[in-house]
Amino acid sequence: MGLIFRRTKKLGKNTKLNFSKSGVSVSRKAGPVTVNSRGRITIRLGKGLTWRL
Repeated sequence: MGLIFRRTKKLGKNTKLNFSKSGVSVSRKAGPVTVNSRGRITIRLGKGLTWRL
């Protein structure tokens, strides 16, 4: 398992600016669904359980 660098800065109630080794992205949350600027969609299914599309 490798080392992962990730840093998050909150911009508003439902918006975050994400910094990682591969670059910068913005994510926006709408209920249990989160969509980021790279087109990745994450759905929260329950406490501690997510599904990434």
